[in-house]
Amino acid sequence: MQSTVIHTTKAPAPGAAYSQARTAGPFLFTSGCGPIDATSGQIVGTGVTEQTQLTVANLRALLAADGLDLTDVVKVTVYLQDLDRDYDEFNRAYAELMPKPWPARTTVGADLTGILVEIDFVALRRSGT
Repeated sequence: MQSTVIHTTKAPAPGAAYSQARTAGPFLFTSGCGPIDATSGQIVGTGVTEQTQLTVANLRALLAADGLDLTDVVKVTVYLQDLDRDYDEFNRAYAELMPKPWPARTTVGADLTGILVEIDFVALRRSGT
């Protein structure tokens, strides 16, 4: 099975030893993305809605680098800094950003540093991609 590293300057550069995304067979796996501006490298937004919007935009850029879009996403993992406080607001923002039928999703609380939300995607690559 062939695997390819996916990289784009339209999403934040990795901050440690990992790739932005990798393909493996028919799937694209993204690393966790947060609300980081791809140009400045700075955290953007103070609320979970704004941070979710930028996080999904960063993931959309990774998908686009492999010719994919949000309709190709089959599994999402969401990490929220405060699950009790932020879940409802996050879910409203997510529901507006993600096309139906919604992907399978896991949402967990996590000890995130400086950000409220982190998300990773698994997408099904299109034939010939």
